[in-house]
Amino acid sequence: MKYPKEYLDEIKTRLKVSTVVSKTVKLKKRGKEFVGLSPFKTEKTPSFTVNDEKEFYHCFSTSEHGNIFDFVMKTQNLRFGEAVKMLSNLAGMQPYTFSKQDVERENKWKIYKSIYQNFSDFYKNELFKNEKSVKAKNYLKERGLSGVEVNNFNLGFVTEDLDYYEVLKKDYDEENIKDTGLFYYDEKKKKHISRFRKRIIFPINNISGNIIGFGGRIIDDNKNLAKYINSPETLFFKKGSNLYNLDKARKLSNKLEYVYLVEGYMDVIGLSKNGIENTVANLGTALTNKQIQILNQFYNHIIICFDGDQSGYKAALRAAENIIDELKPD
Repeated sequence: MKYPKEYLDEIKTRLKVSTVVSKTVKLKKRGKEFVGLSPFKTEKTPSFTVNDEKEFYHCFSTSEHGNIFDFVMKTQNLRFGEAVKMLSNLAGMQPYTFSKQDVERENKWKIYKSIYQNFSDFYKNELFKNEKSVKAKNYLKERGLSGVEVNNFNLGFVTEDLDYYEVLKKDYDEENIKDTGLFYYDEKKKKHISRFRKRIIFPINNISGNIIGFGGRIIDDNKNLAKYINSPETLFFKKGSNLYNLDKARKLSNKLEYVYLVEGYMDVIGLSKNGIENTVANLGTALTNKQIQILNQFYNHIIICFDGDQSGYKAALRAAENIIDELKPD
């Protein structure tokens, strides 16, 4: 039986290629990469390279190439399952126990991922082309964002002039659509309503870059509605275990030792616009131990940059206390 992709991705997320390879090969940093003598051939001049950002190794003398699983299998003569067990242990993860639910979960993930991607693509297009998105576009312009940032972060706007639930029903089972948390049922109107209607949406990606949820920012001046909302927690989206923009920020960890922790989506995008891309946001919740552990896997230093008001100061202090408690020596 195949290991679920998300389990294998989690191992790769926790272990840099250089961390695994350095247990066998003496590596030296050279620019964005590491170099060393080939483990596949006797040589005097290093021809073996490791790229953590792209998650692969390459040997120029033998053309051997692959990821951490390939490396362990080839250098230690292991089968794939044995390599997975070894690396999961190194990553501090529990061994995977297969069950009948695994196939169901994997199939459900494929459907869920597809629905979210379609939802994101459709409403990104609406932001650019629908006349009713003018207010949303004006808001983004006022915040200094251009089409470049909209494209980089795949922002969208959920208009009211189309029942997208009915569109999705043509291709997906209703139970699967409901499980995504994108819609809720309105008893009075007897129909499913988009949870993010009349909101700018910010796709939230997992560590591998797949959409697992959304944040939404209201455009209308309605004091009865929360300014920001997030997707409800689902089988694949847990707020306390994810960070906004981590999929992009982690790719810089081989060049930078620090990451900026900010409060919201717009903070991340604004900093990115100004060339600061090693930035994450904690999805509107108190910083959790899981989030701290994830950041610590990639970066040596966490710089807290919350809002400069009283609530921002208090939130920053709580976050700092949580980080110290989590990372202090036992």
